[in-house]
Amino acid sequence: MKELCFATNNAHKVEEVQAKIAGQVTIKTLKELGCNEDIPETADTLEGNALQKARYLWDHYHCNCFADDTGLEVEALGGAPGVHTARYAGEAKDNNANMAKLLNALEGQSNRKACFRTVIALIEDGKEYLFEGKVEGHITEQKSGSEGFGYDPIFCPDGYDKTFAELPLEVKNSISHRGRAVEKLIAYLNKQ
Repeated sequence: MKELCFATNNAHKVEEVQAKIAGQVTIKTLKELGCNEDIPETADTLEGNALQKARYLWDHYHCNCFADDTGLEVEALGGAPGVHTARYAGEAKDNNANMAKLLNALEGQSNRKACFRTVIALIEDGKEYLFEGKVEGHITEQKSGSEGFGYDPIFCPDGYDKTFAELPLEVKNSISHRGRAVEKLIAYLNKQ
């Protein structure tokens, strides 16, 4: 079975991807790789950040790997927070502070349309590939649910009346931005 290192320290992301990719690819974590560094994310696009993280692993550990970057793009805010999604309320990457800032920015707004977009960068034998997944939805008026992470308690995907944080993992994985990007990654790997 093919082995890929996933360039993230986010245990929730690892859990989501492993649930989607189980039995097809073995995921190696940064901890298992012995990588304890904080991999930089300084690009101004999701594609740039995903590539930057994957290239870091390739350059330092010379292993086949992938990385992702995700952005929440809110229509009424001109696409913000976008590439700054994780640090929207500051460098601490505080999920509750991020959600509070976003809900405050949308107060009184009737247009609450938003989408989540994930870009996965794969480096396999030195060659780079990009895969994108996207889900449309809207930002709710208040937090609801306790599953998931990040903005999941305030993002309701189109066609559902529950937030990502209220949906079971298998349902979220089947419709989410990350799930869709991972499906494209798996489809590519299965062609190999």
